[in-house]
Amino acid sequence: MQKVIHPTDSRGRAEHGWLSSRHTFSFAGYYDRERMGFGKLRVVNDDIVAPGQGFATHPHDNMEIVSVPLSGSLRHQDSMGNVHVIRRGEIQIMSAGTGIMHSEFNNSDVEPVNFLQIWVLPKALNIEPRYGQKAIAPNMTKDRFEVVISPDGRGESAVINQDAWFSLANLDVNTRVSYALNRTGNGAYFFVIDGTIRLADETLSRRDGIGLSGIETVEVLALDESRVLCIEVPME
Repeated sequence: MQKVIHPTDSRGRAEHGWLSSRHTFSFAGYYDRERMGFGKLRVVNDDIVAPGQGFATHPHDNMEIVSVPLSGSLRHQDSMGNVHVIRRGEIQIMSAGTGIMHSEFNNSDVEPVNFLQIWVLPKALNIEPRYGQKAIAPNMTKDRFEVVISPDGRGESAVINQDAWFSLANLDVNTRVSYALNRTGNGAYFFVIDGTIRLADETLSRRDGIGLSGIETVEVLALDESRVLCIEVPME
């Protein structure tokens, strides 16, 4: 097993008044040559956007972009004609492909919105852009890892243009769950949204991350009531 650990307080910081962001990997003004991603996982940003503020319309191409609201609501609009509001309990993915314009704004004029912005390098280049969104019922992720994004849309999961799987688990204290990789040669990046867990002989707390490769399965023990995101990606 190979592992890399990213404690929450080691992340890059960006403070722009309307935006407070923490970068697990090199992004924008934060650069660390030892943190250029984990396999095909390129970006994990923990963003807090002030009320009524957001990312104005801007372009992307050839990137898989996932948004996971943690609190508040996020308004998405893109050049494909999609206009959606996503909240905690939902997940959104956009395959930028040949090119797309989009904006992301806090849907509230009162409360901030906190969401994870995650980028994964695509499997096929220059595909037709597409949008996906999935609601996640609380019982789906109770004391188990539930796939919410996959390359084949299994279980009505949203579809990604990569041999990658996103899974969420909401764990009660003292719960043990196993995660089995879906593809040989992939690695798994675990991000603790809330709580404290024990994983690969490491204790990880809120907003800590750990990447594991050279494994087939791994066990997670919840030391507190915890919410965990697993991002499985090719390592080559």
